[in-house]
Amino acid sequence: MKAVVTAEVELEIPFFDVDSMGITWHGNYLRYFEIARCKLLDKIDYGYRQMLTSGYGWPIVDAQVKYVKSTTFEQKIRVVAGLVEWENRLKIQYLIFDVSSGERLTKGYTIQAAVNMQTKELCFETPPVFRQRLQPFLEAQ
Repeated sequence: MKAVVTAEVELEIPFFDVDSMGITWHGNYLRYFEIARCKLLDKIDYGYRQMLTSGYGWPIVDAQVKYVKSTTFEQKIRVVAGLVEWENRLKIQYLIFDVSSGERLTKGYTIQAAVNMQTKELCFETPPVFRQRLQPFLEAQ
């Protein structure tokens, strides 16, 4: 993953995330992505509260998940989120690994588009406030 900035989080699959077969229900992976995405956005000091304060919402307009291998109750996973596109939209790629073996279990991405919260209009360029927050990471590359 060639990303401008990355963040990762370790999680343990809780009992309420698995189905009657003991396998993590597929919809929970988007929640795991969300946890890592929040950590990534916090790293650049532009989490959801900062987004709203800046006057922009960033709804997810597309999501994709590729299930490579299932996870189970009490399994420890590492979720890595990386910002790979930011000029016109935010595309964040995700990789989920088993903590003990390092094996890749799942991959995917989400795409978010900026919306001006006053006008409710979609922005076709990333707003300057996000570019400013990202600038130190771009300079470090």
